[in-house]
Amino acid sequence: MKRLLIATAASTLIATSAFSHEINVGIILGFTGPIESLTPAMASSAELAFDEVNASGLLLGGKSSIVAVRGDSTCIDSAAATAVAEKQITADNVAAIMGADCSGVTGAIASNVAVPNGVVMISPSATSPGLSTIDDNGLFFRTAPSDARQGAVMADVLMDKGITEVAVTYTNNDYGKGLADAFEASFKALGGTITISAAHEDGKADYSAEVGALASAGGQILAVLGYADQGGKGIIQGALDSGAFETFVMGDGMKSVSLIEAIGSDLNGSIGTQPGSDGEGAAILAGMLDVGGPFTAESYDAAALIALAIQAGGSAERASIAANVLSVANAPGEIILPGELAKALQILADGGEINYEGASGVELIGPGEASGSYQEYEVIDGAFVTQRYR
Repeated sequence: MKRLLIATAASTLIATSAFSHEINVGIILGFTGPIESLTPAMASSAELAFDEVNASGLLLGGKSSIVAVRGDSTCIDSAAATAVAEKQITADNVAAIMGADCSGVTGAIASNVAVPNGVVMISPSATSPGLSTIDDNGLFFRTAPSDARQGAVMADVLMDKGITEVAVTYTNNDYGKGLADAFEASFKALGGTITISAAHEDGKADYSAEVGALASAGGQILAVLGYADQGGKGIIQGALDSGAFETFVMGDGMKSVSLIEAIGSDLNGSIGTQPGSDGEGAAILAGMLDVGGPFTAESYDAAALIALAIQAGGSAERASIAANVLSVANAPGEIILPGELAKALQILADGGEINYEGASGVELIGPGEASGSYQEYEVIDGAFVTQRYR
C-alpha cells in the first residue's frame, strides 16, 4: 500500500501538471530464470525511486518524468538479455539502464549493446570481480560491491566459527566462478583448506553425481555459491537427502525465502553473506517498501542515481548522465537518504552539490566498482536472521 500511494500521487501529478517530456529508463532483471523469486521486489524498489522523483515535480524544471521500461534478462541467457537491451536502447530509446542483475548477462549487455551506444548501466547485483575491469568507457557502475570483497568476508565468517575445511560448489558462470575463486584465495590465505571446488550446471533434475563428488572430498561445511531457484537449491536438497552435509554456507544468490520454503527446517543453522548495510538509510527504505529482500536497497539506489545524474547535468542525454553519476554519488555535498529525492533534486536545481548515500551506503570508487558492507546471516527457525555486518 505504501508504494501504491506514492505511485498514485505520481500519476495524479503527471495528469495535472502535463509533463512535456517522458524519459524512458530501462529496468533489466531476471524476471524468469534462477533468481526469479528475487527480481519482483528489486524492480518494485527501483520503480519506487522513479515514482518518488515523478511525484516531486522537480525533474528538469518540472517538465519531465521518468517511465520505467521493464525487460527480462533471464539471468543466464546472454543472447536473450542482449536482445532485450538492444530493443530498449534502439526502439524504446532509454536514457540509461537500471541493471542488469546476474554478472554474465550484465557483461554481455555492456560489451555488446550499452557501451557501443553510450548508455549508462547501473547494476544493483552483478558482483563478478571481472566486471571491475571491463572496457566500459566509464559507462558501467554498480551499487553492490564486487565478490572479491564477498569472498574475503565469507572466509572471515567461517574462520571466526572455527571452520577450517570446506567443500565448494558453484554455478558454472561468471558469478559463480568469480565468487568461488575469491573465496578460495581468501580462505587459503587464512590457513583454511578447500577439499574440492566443483562447478555445477543449473536446470538439472538430479544432482546426485555432484553431491557424491562433494561428499567424497569431505569438509566441515559445504559452500553453495549458486542460485536459490536453480542448481544451488538442488545441491542442498541432494546433500541433505543423502546425509552428505548438514549445514551450508551460502553466497548472495542463495538468499531467498523461496529456498527456505523449499528446504524447510533442515536449512536451520546454515549461514551466508549478502551485500547489505545497517545504516540509517537501510532502515528508512525498509519502512517505505511493502516487500523487501536481497538487493532491494541497491536497486532503489541504482534508480535514484540515474534520476539524480539526469538532474545534475540538466539533461537526459546519455553522455550527460554518464558524466554526472560519480558527482551525485560521492562527496562533497549534502548527504541524501531514501525518501529525500525531492530534496536532492531541488539542491541540484539550485546549483548545489549532493552526496547520495541512499539505502546501501553508496560510495562509487570508479566505474564498475563500489565499496560496501556485507550482512552475515544465519537461518534460525525458518528465517534469515542477521548476525552482524562486516
